[in-house]
Parts: sequence; structure tokens; C-alpha cells
Amino acid sequence: MTHPRLVAKRLSPLVAASGAAALLIVLSHCASAQAHQPQFPRAVPPETAGDLLFAHGEYLEAIDAYSHAPADAATLNKIGVAWHHLSAVDQARTSYEKALALQPNFPDALNNLGATWFAEKKYSRAIRLYRRALQLSPNSAVTAANLGTAYFAQGKPGPGIEAYRAAFSLDSTVFDLDSPSIVNGPITDQERALQDYCIAELFAERHNQSRALEYLRKAFGAGFKDSKRVWQDRAFAELRLSADFADLMAEVGPK
Repeated sequence: MTHPRLVAKRLSPLVAASGAAALLIVLSHCASAQAHQPQFPRAVPPETAGDLLFAHGEYLEAIDAYSHAPADAATLNKIGVAWHHLSAVDQARTSYEKALALQPNFPDALNNLGATWFAEKKYSRAIRLYRRALQLSPNSAVTAANLGTAYFAQGKPGPGIEAYRAAFSLDSTVFDLDSPSIVNGPITDQERALQDYCIAELFAERHNQSRALEYLRKAFGAGFKDSKRVWQDRAFAELRLSADFADLMAEVGPK
């Protein structure tokens, strides 16, 4: 995966590049997007108006609407997510910190605060926050995936893949790049290639060969070069029997 993901309980996207690198953000809830600019009566609560605007990508307008709602931790977290989607990381961090001042054990805001430090390549800070969020919300696939991404960025693929495995076991769709909670985060092609390779292994272990092949292709596209490893990896034993795998490896070159 991935750039970190923000917890908003699913966000409208700043669409990430192909590959696994993306951050997940967590709101608390957000209205699903509709086809046109939202129309709502004047009496609609400010937070609901903010959710509708947010779902349409009108982030500044959403922030304005949220600012007229009660300043509780959930609303402050949503304001942070909206700032995050505008790449205003400092303002996002301020909002998350305000949310945590009101509710110190708010796992969504902890995850999202970690994403702000990830954006500045402060991976140790991000990891501490992700781990704390996971202690409070151990079934969060989003936070587990973010923890794995931070470990990969720190050059620690071992704990990175273990965190990815935990995330995958909680929600096998957590690495899908069409997820609406993805925002861009800093990651190198080398990191992305290794992440995609590891995600391919996870799908292969679950006998989802089409997705495994998809991520293998992404890994090679991002610069993964160890084709010998692919031929020897036990996770791909079943996949190696397919014609699609043979075609891919013929494109890549000799073992």
C-alpha cells in the first residue's frame, strides 16, 4: 500500500498514484457523495452541511460549515481531515491536536495526527501515534496499514509486512487505491515497489491470484527487479501455474 490513510470514516479522495502508497484518514462519519452540488435547507445542522460539502470535495466550504457546529472532538477531527485534503498539514495537525485535547483517547484523531508527521517524514512520531491508536482500536485495518507503511518508509520491511498482514486480515480491501480515504503521502518508488510486492504475497496467500498478479505488476512497474525472488517465493507457487503469470514474467525478462 501505501500512502497513509486518514480516518474520516472514508474520505473523498486526493487520488494516490498507482501502487500501494497512500495514507488513510478517519473522520467519524461522512455523507456519501452525490452526483451534483449538494442542496439542503437552511435548517440543516452545520455538521451535516459540512459532511455534504466534504463529500463533494468542497473542503474550504466544509471547514466553514463545521466551524459553526459544536466544537467537539469529532467535528475538530473532520476539520483536520478537510485541511489535510487541501495539503494544509499544519492546519490539519492543529485541528487534530485540538480534538485530542478534548478527547485524548480518540483513535481516529491519533491516526490522523500520525499521518501529519508521516507527511513530514517524522516516521518515529507517526509510528508511536499509530501504535497508540491501535491499542485503543485494535480492529482498525486503516491504522494497521498506516503503521505498516511507516515501517516500510523507515526501512523496516519486517514489521511493515506484519502490520500489513494484520491490516489485510481485518479488511482485505484496505489496500484498494479507489478507497475514498486515500491522500497522497511521501514515498519513494523503491518503497512502493517493495510494498506492492508484499501486498501481492498477501493476496497470493489468500488464493486471490488475480489481485496478487495485479500487485506484482505494480511492483515491477515501480521498479522491483528481483525476478528470481518471484520465481522462488512459496507464496506464488499457485500463481506460477497460470498463463498470466508466465506472460508477466516474459515481459519482465529472464529469471
